[in-house]
Amino acid sequence: MLAAVLTFAGSLLVALLVVTSVHRVVRRIGRRSDLFAGLARHAHRPALVTAVLVSVQFSLGVAARGEWRPVALHITGIALILAGAWLLASLLVVIEDATLARIRVDVSDNRHARRVHTQITLVRRVTVVVVSVLAAAAVLMTFPSARAAGTSILASAGVIGAIAALAAQSLLGNVFAGVQIAFSDALRLDDVVVVENEWGRIEDITLTYVVVHLWDDRRLILPTAYFLKSPFQNWTRTQSALLGTVELDLDWTVPVEDLRQELRHALEGNDLWDGRVCVVQVTDAVGSFVRVRALVSASDAGRLWDLRCAAREHLVGWLRSRHPGALPQVRVRDLPRGNGSAPAHAANGSSDNRVFGESADGEERVQAFSGPDQSVQPR
Repeated sequence: MLAAVLTFAGSLLVALLVVTSVHRVVRRIGRRSDLFAGLARHAHRPALVTAVLVSVQFSLGVAARGEWRPVALHITGIALILAGAWLLASLLVVIEDATLARIRVDVSDNRHARRVHTQITLVRRVTVVVVSVLAAAAVLMTFPSARAAGTSILASAGVIGAIAALAAQSLLGNVFAGVQIAFSDALRLDDVVVVENEWGRIEDITLTYVVVHLWDDRRLILPTAYFLKSPFQNWTRTQSALLGTVELDLDWTVPVEDLRQELRHALEGNDLWDGRVCVVQVTDAVGSFVRVRALVSASDAGRLWDLRCAAREHLVGWLRSRHPGALPQVRVRDLPRGNGSAPAHAANGSSDNRVFGESADGEERVQAFSGPDQSVQPR
């Protein structure tokens, strides 16, 4: 008994010393390396738990005796499988974080970087799920009854697969949609989108849903399959630079050329403008107004929105101060009054301009729509 206790204590002490020493070395190296810093931060606890369980299992296998030994070995083996899965998942997370740290997204043209971030993030989640499933399967296989039932389970795998597919059709569809989104480049993290008539950025992409951070700090949660079945606008699909419009309904007397020069002068003094597009066009002229459209450009969607508002405010102020007559207005003109004489065709008894006139056809319409002649009295 004393030998078993000494063996257990010695193996546990050795495991703790080895893990602590390695952790200190890794943490010191991590001051100069992001990879080792991630190892020291994420892998220390699962490594410590794994080392302790290995020492316990070694002690039970070498020095333990008694009827409780097989049960203890079984429990320790299950715990060791789970700890090993935890350690493996932590190592995968560390590797993926180190890869993401090398790819910067805080640059002007970050389309490729956002694509890689999206793929690595989804691959990380898939690997964690796979490791968890394999660990659960390994735990089940440690039970003799589960191993004995393995043959029948494999024989009925087709039926079980069909039932599972029908029961989890929506879930599996979203999972496959998430994988497809990750590698199709149709949607990436931090993309600017318009979906369900809402403007926002892609904040998170999981295997089952997508989080859209809206402009007013609301979150729109949509299933991943939505982006494969429904149309949506991706404003940063190929580049972040965009065009925007400012439309004004003005009077016909608006000086379009002066308005065009004023817009360019305003944009040249605005840091939001990227210098690509500055166009003023009359796009419609119907009724009492003409529609003037100003087309401007900016490096990203946020700057474009602010630039459109600034351009609209500047043009409205300029029109009010310099050309108030060009503002929208409705004219009313008095028509000249006649001398009261009847038109010539009326004097001649013509009734071609009347639906209900004195002609034969007119009398028929009077009878049809007004009833019988009121001068005929019933007897």
